[in-house]
Amino acid sequence: MKHNKWLTAPLAAGLSAALLSGCGTQQGGGAEGSGGNVRVGMSDEVLSPDPAAGYDPGSWLLFNNVFQSLLSFPKGATEPEPEAAEKCAFEGGSKVYRCTLRDGLKFSNGNPLTSKDVKFSFDRALKIDDPSGPAPLLSSIASIETPDDRTVVFRLKTPDATFPSKIASGAGSIVDHREYAGDGLRTDGKAVGSGPYTLQSISDSEAVFAVNKEYTGSAKAQNGGVTLKLYGGDRAALSKALADDEIDVAYRGLAADDIAGLEASAGTDDKGVEVVQGTSAEVQHLVFNVKDPVVGKLGVRQAIAHLVDREALVQNVYKSTATPLYSIVPAGVAGHNTAFIDTYGDRPDAAKAKKALRKAGLTGKVKLTLWSTPSRYGPATDQELKAIAEQLNTSGLFDADVKSVEFEQYEKDIADGKYGVYVKGWVPDYPDADNFTAPFFGEGNVLGNNYANATITGSLLPKTAAAADRSATEQDFGKLQDLVAEELPLLPLWQGKQYAVARDGVTGLDWTLDASTVFRFWEITKG
Repeated sequence: MKHNKWLTAPLAAGLSAALLSGCGTQQGGGAEGSGGNVRVGMSDEVLSPDPAAGYDPGSWLLFNNVFQSLLSFPKGATEPEPEAAEKCAFEGGSKVYRCTLRDGLKFSNGNPLTSKDVKFSFDRALKIDDPSGPAPLLSSIASIETPDDRTVVFRLKTPDATFPSKIASGAGSIVDHREYAGDGLRTDGKAVGSGPYTLQSISDSEAVFAVNKEYTGSAKAQNGGVTLKLYGGDRAALSKALADDEIDVAYRGLAADDIAGLEASAGTDDKGVEVVQGTSAEVQHLVFNVKDPVVGKLGVRQAIAHLVDREALVQNVYKSTATPLYSIVPAGVAGHNTAFIDTYGDRPDAAKAKKALRKAGLTGKVKLTLWSTPSRYGPATDQELKAIAEQLNTSGLFDADVKSVEFEQYEKDIADGKYGVYVKGWVPDYPDADNFTAPFFGEGNVLGNNYANATITGSLLPKTAAAADRSATEQDFGKLQDLVAEELPLLPLWQGKQYAVARDGVTGLDWTLDASTVFRFWEITKG
């Protein structure tokens, strides 16, 4: 299983009492496609407009607005509801899932959307199995049947109650079988979907979206189109663009100092900016290669767990735009517990760290390198790891340093087992505890840290996946988190917050920032 939907550093903001709480609240309604064109900027790239290949935040932003899925997450919801489908339901357990499509669905080119396109889209993603694509989310599919033009029946290899959430994500994007090859990726930079918007053009610096007049679904566009400006990791350019009125909204990429500066420089009534904060389930972990000669020793990992000061990290590095994370499943997601507080406390304890090292037979300073990659997780990642190294070194128990490499080299070296300690982030595909556990601890997990636990893979994950009543999984997810805290293949660091910064006159951003991580273009209005 390969995933590349890693978290970029949180968009930071030093929120204070003087800061406005939001850009207004849009309750919906109004004619579709009404309002002006909205200019949105972000520091992420769109790595692919093809749903069979893209698995990064920028690509999924495109998918969520250009393509339809059978189901989708309504604003503020954690349970999916029908979108391209009129209805969907399991039959006789959690292994057969039947959907009936809405009547009259069309792609943006006017072609009808039928069950044939749905089957083609899933079969295509699985067949191409792109290393940077979402195929792992669909791996439970055994076969797909289409008894008529409006009916799709998924037969699953094993019971999977999270399947509706998986296909409500970008992984469930439906493409036109006449426009896409079944065995290869689209290379012309175009995208044909049936979602609320059409992709008019895309380059390394800009993607232009128009309202899709053929769209049939639950969304109602509150604007006349969206121009997405892409700044390729250049946060200074993103900040300047907002200050210079080149964009209306900055989403994903501004740092705390950027936002404070924007407020100071744009404080007049006619050039004001507002900051909108939303919920988020994005997380970051410090990962340990359990076969490494140094951190392969449990006592070393325990010592690190006793020394890392999360509160200091989120306050000093991220300016309180994240919160300390003490579990695998983040707060706000059913199944969350505080296993790492229960095991290691919420404050550094050098005495317990020393005891753990001595028990492991280590008496001298432990030499350690922490590996970072700012090109994917943002420049604050280097600062964060340097702060962790300083925390370790201040204890007198470690001699830690930090090295940073570009993301491509970083991923290659992790796969080759060259790093002992490194950082990984995660943007959830869907807001369920399964998505914070199965990708990390299941077969072929995304961490590349050589960790395996038979109880987790053989019992807890299959049992939780099969449970149709998701509230009934909390005890087993608790056991899983307790096991991870005990064996320490990773150390949770923080849970991000979502922010967007907008110029005056922009509303609706409240409805784009929630735990589903779906940035809904159609909710944004520019007055």
